[in-house]
Amino acid sequence: MSNRALSLIRILPAALPAALLCAALGSAPVAGAADQAQKTSGWKVPRTADGKPDLQGNWTNATITPLERPAKYANRALTDAEAASLEHEEAQLNAAGDAPTDPKLTIKDLPVNCGKGFSGVDCGYNSFWVDAGTKVVVIDGEKRSSLITDPANGKVPPLTPQRQKAMGELMRTMRSNFDGPEARPLGERCLLSFGSSSGPPMLPSLYNNNYQIIQGPDTVTILVEMVHDARIVRIGGQHLPQSVRKWMGDSIGHWEGDTLVVETTNFNGKQFFRGATENLKVIERFTRTSPDTIKYQFTVEDPTAFTAAWSGEVAMHATPEKIYEYACHEGNYALPGILAGAREEERVAAAKKKEGT
Repeated sequence: MSNRALSLIRILPAALPAALLCAALGSAPVAGAADQAQKTSGWKVPRTADGKPDLQGNWTNATITPLERPAKYANRALTDAEAASLEHEEAQLNAAGDAPTDPKLTIKDLPVNCGKGFSGVDCGYNSFWVDAGTKVVVIDGEKRSSLITDPANGKVPPLTPQRQKAMGELMRTMRSNFDGPEARPLGERCLLSFGSSSGPPMLPSLYNNNYQIIQGPDTVTILVEMVHDARIVRIGGQHLPQSVRKWMGDSIGHWEGDTLVVETTNFNGKQFFRGATENLKVIERFTRTSPDTIKYQFTVEDPTAFTAAWSGEVAMHATPEKIYEYACHEGNYALPGILAGAREEERVAAAKKKEGT
Protein backbone atom coordinates (compact mmCIF):
# COMPACT_ATOMS: atom_id res chain seq x y z
CA MET A 1 0.00 0.00 0.00
CA SER A 2 1.41 3.38 -0.98
CA ASN A 3 1.94 5.82 1.85
CA ARG A 4 1.49 8.61 -0.72
CA ALA A 5 -2.00 7.20 -1.09
CA LEU A 6 -2.48 7.35 2.65
CA SER A 7 -1.17 10.92 2.83
CA LEU A 8 -3.81 11.89 0.24
CA ILE A 9 -6.42 9.63 1.88
CA ARG A 10 -5.78 7.21 -0.98
CA ILE A 11 -5.84 3.74 0.50
CA LEU A 12 -4.80 1.55 -2.43
CA PRO A 13 -6.61 -1.80 -2.67
CA ALA A 14 -4.47 -4.90 -2.60
CA ALA A 15 -5.98 -6.45 -5.71
CA LEU A 16 -6.05 -3.74 -8.38
CA PRO A 17 -6.46 -5.21 -11.89
CA ALA A 18 -3.28 -6.50 -13.45
CA ALA A 19 -3.97 -4.73 -16.77
CA LEU A 20 -1.40 -1.98 -16.41
CA LEU A 21 -0.19 0.54 -18.94
CA CYS A 22 3.34 -0.50 -19.95
CA ALA A 23 6.07 1.43 -21.69
CA ALA A 24 8.99 0.15 -23.70
CA LEU A 25 11.98 2.40 -24.09
CA GLY A 26 14.96 2.35 -26.44
CA SER A 27 18.66 2.89 -26.88
CA ALA A 28 19.20 4.99 -29.98
CA PRO A 29 22.44 7.01 -29.69
CA VAL A 30 21.99 10.22 -27.72
CA ALA A 31 25.50 11.66 -27.80
CA GLY A 32 25.28 15.44 -27.91
CA ALA A 33 21.67 15.71 -26.69
CA ALA A 34 22.69 17.49 -23.50
CA ASP A 35 25.21 19.63 -25.41
CA GLN A 36 22.48 20.75 -27.81
CA ALA A 37 20.21 21.69 -24.91
CA GLN A 38 23.01 23.75 -23.40
CA LYS A 39 23.65 25.56 -26.67
CA THR A 40 20.01 26.49 -27.18
CA SER A 41 19.12 27.46 -23.62
CA GLY A 42 22.36 28.24 -21.84
CA TRP A 43 21.56 25.51 -19.33
CA LYS A 44 24.46 23.31 -18.24
CA VAL A 45 24.31 19.72 -17.07
CA PRO A 46 24.77 19.72 -13.29
CA ARG A 47 27.70 17.71 -11.96
CA THR A 48 28.28 15.57 -8.91
CA ALA A 49 31.31 16.08 -6.66
CA ASP A 50 33.32 13.67 -8.83
CA GLY A 51 32.42 15.51 -12.05
CA LYS A 52 29.79 13.11 -13.44
CA PRO A 53 26.42 14.31 -14.79
CA ASP A 54 24.03 14.60 -11.87
CA LEU A 55 20.96 12.41 -12.37
CA GLN A 56 19.92 12.54 -8.74
CA GLY A 57 16.46 13.42 -7.58
CA ASN A 58 12.89 12.20 -7.79
CA TRP A 59 11.49 11.46 -11.23
CA THR A 60 8.26 10.21 -12.81
CA ASN A 61 7.68 8.51 -16.15
CA ALA A 62 3.87 8.60 -16.02
CA THR A 63 2.33 9.13 -19.46
CA ILE A 64 -0.76 8.32 -21.51
CA THR A 65 1.39 7.36 -24.50
CA PRO A 66 1.00 3.59 -24.92
CA LEU A 67 3.79 1.08 -25.22
CA GLU A 68 2.71 0.01 -28.70
CA ARG A 69 1.46 2.31 -31.45
CA PRO A 70 -2.23 2.09 -32.41
CA ALA A 71 -2.57 1.01 -36.04
CA LYS A 72 -4.29 4.25 -37.08
CA TYR A 73 -1.05 6.21 -36.61
CA ALA A 74 0.92 3.84 -38.87
CA ASN A 75 4.64 4.74 -38.61
CA ARG A 76 4.36 8.35 -37.46
CA ALA A 77 4.21 10.62 -34.44
CA LEU A 78 1.12 12.53 -33.31
CA THR A 79 0.05 15.85 -34.72
CA ASP A 80 -0.52 18.69 -32.27
CA ALA A 81 -4.27 18.31 -32.77
CA GLU A 82 -4.17 14.56 -32.14
CA ALA A 83 -2.11 14.98 -28.99
CA ALA A 84 -4.47 17.67 -27.69
CA SER A 85 -7.46 15.45 -28.43
CA LEU A 86 -5.96 12.48 -26.56
CA GLU A 87 -5.13 14.62 -23.54
CA HIS A 88 -8.63 16.11 -23.58
CA GLU A 89 -10.16 12.62 -23.72
CA GLU A 90 -7.96 11.58 -20.79
CA ALA A 91 -9.10 14.59 -18.77
CA GLN A 92 -12.73 13.71 -19.48
CA LEU A 93 -12.13 10.07 -18.51
CA ASN A 94 -10.51 11.16 -15.24
CA ALA A 95 -13.36 13.55 -14.51
CA ALA A 96 -15.93 10.83 -15.13
CA GLY A 97 -13.92 8.41 -13.02
CA ASP A 98 -13.77 10.91 -10.17
CA ALA A 99 -17.55 11.30 -10.09
CA PRO A 100 -19.24 9.69 -7.06
CA THR A 101 -20.74 6.25 -7.68
CA ASP A 102 -24.49 6.09 -7.26
CA PRO A 103 -24.96 4.10 -4.02
CA LYS A 104 -28.16 2.61 -5.48
CA LEU A 105 -26.22 0.81 -8.21
CA THR A 106 -25.50 -2.88 -7.90
CA ILE A 107 -22.42 -4.64 -9.23
CA LYS A 108 -24.44 -5.68 -12.28
CA ASP A 109 -25.08 -2.00 -13.08
CA LEU A 110 -21.38 -1.11 -13.30
CA PRO A 111 -19.92 -0.34 -16.75
CA VAL A 112 -18.60 -3.24 -18.80
CA ASN A 113 -15.48 -1.25 -19.73
CA CYS A 114 -14.50 1.92 -17.89
CA GLY A 115 -10.99 2.52 -19.29
CA LYS A 116 -7.43 2.17 -17.97
CA GLY A 117 -7.69 -1.61 -18.14
CA PHE A 118 -10.70 -1.78 -15.80
CA SER A 119 -13.77 -3.80 -16.74
CA GLY A 120 -16.73 -5.46 -15.05
CA VAL A 121 -16.63 -5.43 -11.26
CA ASP A 122 -13.28 -3.62 -11.36
CA CYS A 123 -15.19 -0.54 -12.54
CA GLY A 124 -16.01 -0.06 -8.87
CA TYR A 125 -12.65 1.73 -8.71
CA ASN A 126 -12.52 5.35 -9.85
CA SER A 127 -9.76 7.79 -10.81
CA PHE A 128 -9.14 8.29 -7.09
CA TRP A 129 -7.03 5.11 -7.13
CA VAL A 130 -4.83 5.60 -10.18
CA ASP A 131 -2.17 7.97 -11.51
CA ALA A 132 -1.16 6.94 -15.01
CA GLY A 133 -0.34 10.44 -16.24
CA THR A 134 -2.26 13.04 -18.23
CA LYS A 135 0.10 13.94 -21.11
CA VAL A 136 1.60 12.25 -24.14
CA VAL A 137 5.37 11.78 -24.29
CA VAL A 138 7.24 14.60 -26.03
CA ILE A 139 10.85 13.87 -27.02
CA ASP A 140 12.98 15.96 -29.37
CA GLY A 141 9.91 18.07 -30.10
CA GLU A 142 7.84 15.07 -31.24
CA LYS A 143 4.58 14.08 -29.61
CA ARG A 144 4.96 10.33 -29.58
CA SER A 145 2.21 7.90 -30.58
CA SER A 146 4.08 5.01 -28.93
CA LEU A 147 7.00 4.49 -26.61
CA ILE A 148 8.51 1.91 -28.94
CA THR A 149 10.75 3.55 -31.55
CA ASP A 150 12.15 0.46 -33.24
CA PRO A 151 10.65 -1.37 -35.13
CA ALA A 152 9.23 1.56 -37.07
CA ASN A 153 5.67 0.24 -36.65
CA GLY A 154 5.91 0.77 -32.90
CA LYS A 155 5.07 -2.85 -32.07
CA VAL A 156 6.87 -5.43 -29.94
CA PRO A 157 8.28 -8.03 -32.36
CA PRO A 158 6.55 -11.43 -32.30
CA LEU A 159 7.79 -14.15 -30.01
CA THR A 160 9.55 -17.09 -31.57
CA PRO A 161 7.25 -20.09 -32.22
CA GLN A 162 8.89 -22.04 -29.41
CA ARG A 163 8.44 -19.19 -26.95
CA GLN A 164 4.83 -18.62 -28.00
CA LYS A 165 4.10 -22.25 -27.16
CA ALA A 166 5.92 -22.05 -23.83
CA MET A 167 4.14 -18.81 -22.83
CA GLY A 168 0.76 -20.25 -23.79
CA GLU A 169 1.35 -23.21 -21.51
CA LEU A 170 2.59 -20.93 -18.73
CA MET A 171 -0.47 -18.67 -18.96
CA ARG A 172 -2.86 -21.63 -18.93
CA THR A 173 -1.12 -23.01 -15.86
CA MET A 174 -1.17 -19.64 -14.08
CA ARG A 175 -4.91 -19.26 -14.70
CA SER A 176 -5.63 -22.65 -13.17
CA ASN A 177 -2.95 -23.29 -10.55
CA PHE A 178 -3.93 -22.13 -7.07
CA ASP A 179 -2.03 -24.81 -5.14
CA GLY A 180 0.07 -22.26 -3.25
CA PRO A 181 1.55 -18.77 -3.39
CA GLU A 182 4.56 -19.93 -5.44
CA ALA A 183 2.27 -20.52 -8.42
CA ARG A 184 0.85 -17.01 -8.43
CA PRO A 185 2.22 -13.95 -10.34
CA LEU A 186 5.01 -11.93 -8.74
CA GLY A 187 2.82 -8.86 -8.31
CA GLU A 188 0.22 -10.84 -6.36
CA ARG A 189 3.02 -12.07 -4.10
CA CYS A 190 4.45 -8.57 -3.57
CA LEU A 191 7.84 -9.68 -4.87
CA LEU A 192 8.24 -7.33 -7.85
CA SER A 193 6.23 -4.51 -9.34
CA PHE A 194 3.26 -5.05 -11.59
CA GLY A 195 4.29 -4.96 -15.23
CA SER A 196 7.93 -3.85 -15.49
CA SER A 197 7.94 -0.71 -13.36
CA SER A 198 11.07 -1.84 -11.54
CA GLY A 199 12.72 -2.93 -14.77
CA PRO A 200 14.87 -3.08 -16.50
CA PRO A 201 13.38 -1.71 -18.63
CA MET A 202 11.60 0.71 -16.31
CA LEU A 203 8.08 1.07 -17.70
CA PRO A 204 5.17 3.26 -16.62
CA SER A 205 2.26 1.47 -14.98
CA LEU A 206 -1.14 2.37 -13.60
CA TYR A 207 0.14 4.20 -10.54
CA ASN A 208 3.26 4.86 -8.40
CA ASN A 209 5.38 5.81 -11.42
CA ASN A 210 8.04 7.47 -9.29
CA TYR A 211 11.77 6.81 -8.95
CA GLN A 212 14.58 8.21 -6.83
CA ILE A 213 18.11 8.18 -8.26
CA ILE A 214 21.08 8.34 -5.89
CA GLN A 215 24.65 8.46 -7.19
CA GLY A 216 28.00 7.54 -5.69
CA PRO A 217 31.44 7.18 -7.27
CA ASP A 218 31.01 3.43 -7.78
CA THR A 219 27.24 2.87 -7.80
CA VAL A 220 23.96 4.36 -8.96
CA THR A 221 20.91 3.29 -6.99
CA ILE A 222 17.40 3.57 -8.43
CA LEU A 223 14.66 3.31 -5.82
CA VAL A 224 11.38 2.25 -7.43
CA GLU A 225 8.20 3.30 -5.65
CA MET A 226 6.05 0.50 -7.08
CA VAL A 227 6.42 -2.52 -4.75
CA HIS A 228 9.52 -1.19 -2.95
CA ASP A 229 12.18 -2.32 -5.45
CA ALA A 230 15.74 -0.96 -5.52
CA ARG A 231 18.16 -1.46 -8.38
CA ILE A 232 21.88 -1.05 -7.78
CA VAL A 233 23.99 -0.29 -10.86
CA ARG A 234 27.71 -0.97 -10.39
CA ILE A 235 29.87 1.48 -12.33
CA GLY A 236 32.57 -0.41 -14.23
CA GLY A 237 33.63 -3.94 -13.52
CA GLN A 238 32.34 -7.24 -14.86
CA HIS A 239 29.05 -9.09 -14.68
CA LEU A 240 28.58 -11.74 -12.04
CA PRO A 241 29.00 -15.39 -13.07
CA GLN A 242 26.06 -16.69 -15.10
CA SER A 243 25.18 -19.01 -12.24
CA VAL A 244 24.16 -15.94 -10.20
CA ARG A 245 20.65 -14.96 -11.30
CA LYS A 246 18.89 -11.92 -9.83
CA TRP A 247 15.29 -10.68 -9.82
CA MET A 248 16.15 -7.47 -11.70
CA GLY A 249 19.28 -8.84 -13.32
CA ASP A 250 22.90 -7.78 -12.82
CA SER A 251 23.44 -4.16 -13.88
CA ILE A 252 26.83 -2.74 -14.92
CA GLY A 253 27.13 0.92 -15.90
CA HIS A 254 29.63 3.21 -17.60
CA TRP A 255 29.63 6.80 -18.84
CA GLU A 256 29.66 7.75 -22.50
CA GLY A 257 30.07 11.51 -22.38
CA ASP A 258 27.09 12.81 -20.40
CA THR A 259 25.08 9.60 -20.82
CA LEU A 260 24.94 6.79 -18.26
CA VAL A 261 24.84 3.49 -20.16
CA VAL A 262 23.66 0.43 -18.22
CA GLU A 263 23.82 -3.18 -19.40
CA THR A 264 21.77 -5.73 -17.47
CA THR A 265 22.01 -9.51 -17.80
CA ASN A 266 21.73 -12.54 -15.46
CA PHE A 267 17.96 -12.39 -15.00
CA ASN A 268 16.45 -15.29 -13.08
CA GLY A 269 13.79 -15.92 -15.74
CA LYS A 270 10.83 -15.75 -13.37
CA GLN A 271 9.69 -12.33 -14.57
CA PHE A 272 9.21 -13.36 -18.27
CA PHE A 273 8.81 -9.67 -19.27
CA ARG A 274 6.69 -9.63 -22.47
CA GLY A 275 7.67 -13.28 -22.83
CA ALA A 276 11.42 -12.79 -22.24
CA THR A 277 13.60 -15.56 -20.82
CA GLU A 278 16.61 -15.66 -18.50
CA ASN A 279 18.68 -14.82 -21.61
CA LEU A 280 17.28 -11.28 -21.66
CA LYS A 281 19.74 -8.41 -22.02
CA VAL A 282 18.66 -4.79 -21.61
CA ILE A 283 20.74 -1.76 -22.56
CA GLU A 284 19.59 1.50 -20.95
CA ARG A 285 20.74 5.07 -21.53
CA PHE A 286 20.08 7.95 -19.10
CA THR A 287 20.77 11.47 -20.41
CA ARG A 288 19.93 14.66 -18.49
CA THR A 289 18.57 16.98 -21.21
CA SER A 290 17.13 19.83 -19.13
CA PRO A 291 16.74 20.90 -15.50
CA ASP A 292 13.61 18.75 -15.18
CA THR A 293 14.03 16.00 -17.79
CA ILE A 294 15.98 12.77 -18.23
CA LYS A 295 15.80 11.11 -21.63
CA TYR A 296 15.53 7.40 -20.84
CA GLN A 297 16.12 4.90 -23.62
CA PHE A 298 16.54 1.17 -23.81
CA THR A 299 16.93 -1.80 -26.11
CA VAL A 300 15.62 -5.27 -25.33
CA GLU A 301 17.54 -8.26 -26.71
CA ASP A 302 16.55 -11.89 -26.22
CA PRO A 303 16.86 -14.09 -29.34
CA THR A 304 15.45 -17.01 -27.35
CA ALA A 305 12.16 -15.11 -26.98
CA PHE A 306 11.87 -12.36 -29.61
CA THR A 307 12.25 -12.56 -33.37
CA ALA A 308 14.11 -9.22 -33.28
CA ALA A 309 15.53 -6.74 -30.79
CA TRP A 310 13.35 -3.72 -30.01
CA SER A 311 13.85 -0.27 -28.58
CA GLY A 312 12.05 2.81 -27.36
CA GLU A 313 12.27 5.85 -25.13
CA VAL A 314 10.38 7.97 -22.64
CA ALA A 315 10.92 11.22 -20.78
CA MET A 316 11.40 11.09 -17.02
CA HIS A 317 10.29 14.36 -15.45
CA ALA A 318 11.40 15.80 -12.13
CA THR A 319 8.67 15.62 -9.52
CA PRO A 320 8.24 17.36 -6.17
CA GLU A 321 6.55 14.20 -4.86
CA LYS A 322 8.31 12.19 -2.19
CA ILE A 323 9.01 8.49 -2.66
CA TYR A 324 6.84 6.58 -0.21
CA GLU A 325 6.97 3.02 1.03
CA TYR A 326 4.71 0.69 -0.92
CA ALA A 327 3.65 -1.56 1.93
CA CYS A 328 2.28 -4.34 -0.25
CA HIS A 329 2.18 -7.24 2.19
CA GLU A 330 0.71 -5.22 5.03
CA GLY A 331 -2.53 -4.68 3.13
CA ASN A 332 -2.47 -7.71 0.85
CA TYR A 333 -5.62 -9.64 1.66
CA ALA A 334 -5.98 -10.73 -1.97
CA LEU A 335 -3.51 -13.60 -1.90
CA PRO A 336 -4.87 -15.41 1.18
CA GLY A 337 -8.36 -14.75 -0.18
CA ILE A 338 -7.50 -16.29 -3.56
CA LEU A 339 -5.98 -19.38 -1.96
CA ALA A 340 -8.79 -19.72 0.56
CA GLY A 341 -11.30 -19.54 -2.30
CA ALA A 342 -9.47 -22.33 -4.10
CA ARG A 343 -9.51 -24.51 -0.98
CA GLU A 344 -13.28 -23.89 -0.64
CA GLU A 345 -13.86 -24.90 -4.26
CA GLU A 346 -11.91 -28.09 -3.63
CA ARG A 347 -13.95 -28.80 -0.48
CA VAL A 348 -17.24 -28.32 -2.32
CA ALA A 349 -16.09 -30.48 -5.24
CA ALA A 350 -14.96 -33.23 -2.86
CA ALA A 351 -18.29 -33.11 -0.99
CA LYS A 352 -20.26 -33.41 -4.24
CA LYS A 353 -18.11 -36.32 -5.35
CA LYS A 354 -18.68 -38.08 -2.02
CA GLU A 355 -22.43 -37.55 -2.27
CA GLY A 356 -22.46 -39.09 -5.73
CA THR A 357 -20.67 -42.28 -4.69
